[in-house]
Amino acid sequence: MLTAKNISKNLKVSKKPSKYKKTASPVPFPVLKHNGTSLKHNVTGLIKEQDASYVEVDKQIIVSRASYPADLYFNRNSIQIYNTDILKTESIKKNSIDLIVTSPPYNVDIQYNSHNDTMDYGDYLSFTKKWLERCYDFLKDDGRFCLNIPLDKNKGGQQSVCADITTIAKQIGFKYHSTIIWNEQNISRRTAWGSWLSASAPYVIAPVEVIVILYKKEWKKTSGSRKSDITKREFMEWTNGVWNFSGESKKRIGHPAPFPLELPRRCIKLFSFVGDTILDPFLGSGSTLLACRQTDRKGIGIDIDKKYCELAKKRILTEGRINQLKFDTV
Repeated sequence: MLTAKNISKNLKVSKKPSKYKKTASPVPFPVLKHNGTSLKHNVTGLIKEQDASYVEVDKQIIVSRASYPADLYFNRNSIQIYNTDILKTESIKKNSIDLIVTSPPYNVDIQYNSHNDTMDYGDYLSFTKKWLERCYDFLKDDGRFCLNIPLDKNKGGQQSVCADITTIAKQIGFKYHSTIIWNEQNISRRTAWGSWLSASAPYVIAPVEVIVILYKKEWKKTSGSRKSDITKREFMEWTNGVWNFSGESKKRIGHPAPFPLELPRRCIKLFSFVGDTILDPFLGSGSTLLACRQTDRKGIGIDIDKKYCELAKKRILTEGRINQLKFDTV
């Protein structure tokens, strides 16, 4: 249990705080009470085993959850994770997001921890409409949306997923800009052929996914720093609407449907300015937030599953190389 006594016992405060000024400038620490005891330390470390009364926040400080939104799971170095439902959260302000990059559930029976991925197709489209409406509200007027979805699907019956979701988005108010074809280069994994060597009932399967590019009201972006960090080579390659790179390993990441870091990295550099705020409403393994760390953007991720929030947090702390002072707890 976290108490003033064991924090005092284990906290190692540097006698040369200037050593850490580059990564963690001192900030006022709000009065924190635990079991009736006030803790007045300026904590700049990470408590590894903390109870539900505390949350990790910016500048590597542990504070009372009462000071922050109840669904805030992690907040450090302009990266925020919310453990909540995209349909219910009130923690994201309207008209505050510059770019949304996400890959929602595909409804193809992927074994998520906290989501039914075998909905009736009509129910799936209704669910899609609800979360797209929320995303529309979150975006600024010149905000963009990079939506990674299947071109179509065969499991449970053929469905024109991309066309149906794009139509729903336009009905909500989104404007269509273009579609990027993502060639995952995985055709060798194909096992379903339908009627083999026969015109009876062959299956035609495109080994690609798409990234639908939408925007709210104005395509020309006028808000933000107006500072771009994309190179000439990247710009010329990525404005070609066919992207060729491999998918991510489920086993390596520990998530049933991770998307590779390259996908959000390209979207972020091509469609946002340095310092912009990026949202992923289906955070999963945290690839979008890692890309935000690499490109100097503010990142917000939402996931309904606490285990995936923890997975994303760990990837950000390790692969994202967020600096921290460490100390042990009893």
